[in-house]
Amino acid sequence: QTPGIVIGVVKEGELIYAKGHGVREIGRPEPVDAETIFQIASLTKAFTAASLGILVDEGKLDWDDPVIDYLPEFRMYDPWVTREFTIRDLLTHRSGLGLGAGDLLFWPQARSTVDDVIKAMRHLEPETSFRTAYAYDNLLYVIAGEVVAEVSGVAWEDFVEGRIMQPLGMTECRSNPDRVGNNPNRATPHMVVDGELQTTFFSSRGATAAAGGINCTIDGLAKWAAMHLAGGELPSGKRLLSEDTHAELWAPVTLIPVQGWAREYGRTHFSTYGLGWRLSDFHGHLLVSHGGALQGMT
Repeated sequence: QTPGIVIGVVKEGELIYAKGHGVREIGRPEPVDAETIFQIASLTKAFTAASLGILVDEGKLDWDDPVIDYLPEFRMYDPWVTREFTIRDLLTHRSGLGLGAGDLLFWPQARSTVDDVIKAMRHLEPETSFRTAYAYDNLLYVIAGEVVAEVSGVAWEDFVEGRIMQPLGMTECRSNPDRVGNNPNRATPHMVVDGELQTTFFSSRGATAAAGGINCTIDGLAKWAAMHLAGGELPSGKRLLSEDTHAELWAPVTLIPVQGWAREYGRTHFSTYGLGWRLSDFHGHLLVSHGGALQGMT
């Protein structure tokens, strides 16, 4: 019940395989190819973390700066947590909030703004103590994107396209679903209803772009992956991210319980979340990964 997929493999800095399989939409003949645009959902979070990393390299902020230094209106439920909440905390799912707290501000079709998110945070009661447990969230990445905008002086979308996508040559990728336009080579979301696969609406929530808004091709994502495999270096030899900052993105911060299937099939001993990335071991190798899902697309 998957109408179409696209796969890319990067080895030693080179894209050695990029191919689409299936169709963009059931009932239509147009195939998925390497230029088909997909919603990448929460893979976007690593772009937001990298954006902050660029600003760290420029000396404009520090990972452990309090968020209220940049967004004075930011408040969590507990005043002490507000005071202690850092840039790093925005990215690492250890806020004390429950899984997906506040997602109904956007899902399925609510139209909250970034200001609405910031105002809502103070009303969300925590489920655990601050920095004691992992619980995946989206709203704090929306706020992280607002920090990027506040420090850089340009919108998060413009920063990501100008400072990351353009240097990498990710020409067909867009930071916000509203910027994709009428490109016909775009995969359609699908879902199963009562056992039957059917199309569904695009989840176009521009205000959450920093948490899951990027749309991209496999060629663009391969360039992004190659840069990370090179430790933050561009093909030209220039650096998008310093060695220290790139290492920080891939440094464990929040412990995640290891699932039984991972222990059994991956021989996994540890699982953690860094800055926009999941980090674990897989048969003795470091595994750096992230998933992403929006309505109708994974």
